[in-house]
Amino acid sequence: MAITAGMVKELRERTGAGMMECKKALTDTNGDMEAAIDLMRKSGAAKADKKAGRVAAEGRMVITIAADGKQAAMVEVNSETDFVANDANFVEFAEAVGAAALANKPADVAALSATTLASGQTVEEARTALIAKIGENIQVRRLQLVDAGAGEIASYQHGSKIGVVVCLAGGDAELGKHVAMHIAATSPVCVDETGVPAEVVEREREIQIDIAMQSGKPRDIAEKMVAGRMKKFLGEITLVGQPFVMNPDQTVGDLLQGKGAAVSQFVRLAVGEGIEKKQENFADEVAAQAAAAGK
Repeated sequence: MAITAGMVKELRERTGAGMMECKKALTDTNGDMEAAIDLMRKSGAAKADKKAGRVAAEGRMVITIAADGKQAAMVEVNSETDFVANDANFVEFAEAVGAAALANKPADVAALSATTLASGQTVEEARTALIAKIGENIQVRRLQLVDAGAGEIASYQHGSKIGVVVCLAGGDAELGKHVAMHIAATSPVCVDETGVPAEVVEREREIQIDIAMQSGKPRDIAEKMVAGRMKKFLGEITLVGQPFVMNPDQTVGDLLQGKGAAVSQFVRLAVGEGIEKKQENFADEVAAQAAAAGK
């Protein structure tokens, strides 16, 4: 498989390693990005798997919560520029879509697009009209409905870009907000170890065993050595295992236990996750315009 410059760039961003190390790892793994990361971690070439989604698209994350505090709707509405994302017409549209999502509980974005807003237009009709008015592409990209069951909904929004909804049993509103703020800052994978996919655990375990064996330890000894490392790994990616951002001396799990509370689930969404935005080079753009003007 041909190794492209883009593949090398992505691996560099995710590992912090040098260009030649990244190219070699990709070549050795026939272009398999995940396998290349594992190989580099085993050899010590990778500083860290930074594996962060490329956040590029502009827009707003809207959270709408039911009056009884038991249900919530999270909607991501995208625009091309941040300027439009803050336009009053765009904000009004996004909030109206959020209200319609909570009221009608559509199964997905396609169903949401056919939902009727308070204005009498469907979401799709209102979107099309707004595009004509603003002159910029607008998309309703994601919908997430959350039901707290016997618990209560807590939420936090970091500006208009990151939204977090937490289902909390016990505790109070302040605790819920603080936990949601923690999730916004640290982006845990799941609530506790039971939510970590088995393949993720096994993959990390094999990497740590391989690293230990490279120091000359036999496999049976290496397997015993990684127990502490795996505990640290799970603590880093699970909500209850992470040090609480407002008091790193205690974990979020300790905080919740001390308040007689528990988190059953959470959702964290950030605007533009996974969308690659075209990067403009201002100097190149000016040069191109100057060259075109000279023709």
